[in-house]
Amino acid sequence: MADQRPKLLVVEDDSGLQRQLRWSYENYDVLVAGDRAAALEIMRAEMPSVVTLDLGLPPDPDGVSEGFATLQEIIHLKPETKVIVASGHGARESALRAIAHGAYDFYQKPVDFDELGMIVKRAFHLADIEDENRRLAADIGNRAFGGIITGSPNMQKVCQMIERVAAADVSVMLLGGSGTGKELLARGVHDASPRAKQSFVAINCAAIPENLLEAELFGYEKGAFTGAVKTTEGKIELAQRGTLFLDEVGDIPLPLQVKLLRFLQERVIERIGGRRQIEVDVRIVCATHQNLDDMIASGRFREDLYYRLAEIVVNIPRWPSGMATPGCWPSSSSTSSTASSTVRSRGLRSMRSRRSTPGIGRAMCGNWKTA
Repeated sequence: MADQRPKLLVVEDDSGLQRQLRWSYENYDVLVAGDRAAALEIMRAEMPSVVTLDLGLPPDPDGVSEGFATLQEIIHLKPETKVIVASGHGARESALRAIAHGAYDFYQKPVDFDELGMIVKRAFHLADIEDENRRLAADIGNRAFGGIITGSPNMQKVCQMIERVAAADVSVMLLGGSGTGKELLARGVHDASPRAKQSFVAINCAAIPENLLEAELFGYEKGAFTGAVKTTEGKIELAQRGTLFLDEVGDIPLPLQVKLLRFLQERVIERIGGRRQIEVDVRIVCATHQNLDDMIASGRFREDLYYRLAEIVVNIPRWPSGMATPGCWPSSSSTSSTASSTVRSRGLRSMRSRRSTPGIGRAMCGNWKTA
């Protein structure tokens, strides 16, 4: 059976000290080298995480040149190696120089085995943490944009789709239940778009009373109503040249839907109490947990507004039951999720916006199914 103990390379030309170090570290698989060539051979074969290195190696046992050459080559072979150096030759100066050249720590001769043991233990602990961090960083498939970490293949495909959509200046509708990361995905659309350096402005349409939502969206002039003591820009204006995220867009009342539709058609707004038309260049991303098809059928949501808002529609899978942290899915969750993640072309076929990118319908719709 292979030795599962952590590998510790001891580079030391004193055979007596080699034996003592081997006996002192029975919890490690101690590999011993007496010179630079042997040390580098073991490094290439075993790739140990921690090395103790005597700077006084042959053919320069009374100096440090050979030890520093060995240190340099070990770091070159495996930069993350924790090298602990020892020297009795101008100990402090040599130690500081070794740290500057990439060593992890140092100890002075004569050797205090307990002290060195603590240094070695800390070095292995740090090496384990760094190894774990590298594994997590390498698992790029589980890293989604917009701040979402997911292990679900379905959600990964949704994120990949939205990354592709982000570069096109079209409106995006995100459909999904509460806690599925709609705002994170919306921000991801913004961050991956040409508008990333401009403002991302979010508004929850369900959280604002009906009589205040118009003022929040379109702004108002001074004196437009009681309490309007100064001219105030609305969310649409504040998102100029950036992205406006309309969360829970299904809660916008019908009278306000008409005014929002006019803005989307003309790309101009008028503040409440104002007469001046204000041109606004803004990308719309919206989201809802409601079934907009049913709302359109029952007359609670305008179909023409839907097509303006939903040039691209993305259905977000539900979180698996029992998951407490949105965005973090176990890999097995994909087998239990039956929700479709389809970017639909319905809005694209109907849009007439002069902002449309030529060929966008052909490039981004059709067979983008993930389930």
